[in-house]
Amino acid sequence: MDLQLEGKVALVTGSSKGIGEGIARGLAFEGAVVIVHGRDRAKTEAVASDIVASGGRAQAVVGDLTVDDEVARLIEAAQAAGPVEILVNNAGGAGPAEDWSATRPESWAAGYDRNVLAAVRVTTALLPAMRRAKWGRIVNISSLAALMAPAARPDYGAAKAAMLAMTASLAKAVATDGITVNTVSPGTIHSDSLDRAFRKAAVERGLAPDAPWAEVEAAVLPLFAAVPLRRVGTLAEIADAVAFLVSPRAGYITGVNLRLDGGLWPGF
Repeated sequence: MDLQLEGKVALVTGSSKGIGEGIARGLAFEGAVVIVHGRDRAKTEAVASDIVASGGRAQAVVGDLTVDDEVARLIEAAQAAGPVEILVNNAGGAGPAEDWSATRPESWAAGYDRNVLAAVRVTTALLPAMRRAKWGRIVNISSLAALMAPAARPDYGAAKAAMLAMTASLAKAVATDGITVNTVSPGTIHSDSLDRAFRKAAVERGLAPDAPWAEVEAAVLPLFAAVPLRRVGTLAEIADAVAFLVSPRAGYITGVNLRLDGGLWPGF
C-alpha cells in the first residue's frame, strides 16, 4: 500500500533512540522528510546521518522541550526543511522509580512537564500553519501505563493518561481543519532497554548471556507481563502503525487511542 507520505515533512520528538528512533526510520522509509529530535546532539545527528546513508531524507534538531526558548529555536530549525505537516509527540519518559511511599509532588510536576507540556509546546507552535494549510497529522505517543497504571511510578501513568485526554480534546478542536489527532499506546516493546532488562533476568535464571532472543523472550516475558500473543512488540510494528495514522489514507481516523500491546489490555 502506498501511504502517500513522499516528501511530507515529519517532526518526531525524542527520536534519537528507542521508539522515537524506530518511528523516524519508518517514516523515512515511507518517503517522508524526517526531522530527528533529541537533547544529545551527537546521538541525534548520528540517527539523522544514518537515515540519509540508508537512502532516506532527514535532518537533526536539538533542544529541551521543557524550555520555551529552546522549543522556539528547534521549531524554526525544523521548518527549514519545509512546512511541518506531521508531528509525532514521542519525547517524554519516566523519572525516578518512586512508589506511593516515596512519591513527591515535584516528581509529578516534572513528569507532567516532560511528557504533556512538552507535547503542548510543540503542538501549539506547529498548529497554526497546519490549520492554514488545511492538512496535518498529529500522533501522541502515550503508554499502556495510562490504562493499566502500575503501583510504581504513579506520576508517569498519570502523565500518560493526560495525553489521552489531550488527544481527544484537540481532535475535536481541529476536526474541521483537515487535521487528525490520535494516540498510540505501546505495551511491551523490544527496545534496547527492554532487551537489556530481559537478558539480565534471563541470566539470573540460568540462560547464557548470548542466548537467542526467542529463548530469552519465552523465559522472561511471563515474569513481566501476561501478553496473550506471548511475545513482545517490535519497533517496526510501532513505526508501521504511526506511518498509517499520519498518512492521507487514515483521514477518517481521529481521536482514537491505538493500543499496540499484544492483547494485554483487558477485553481481548
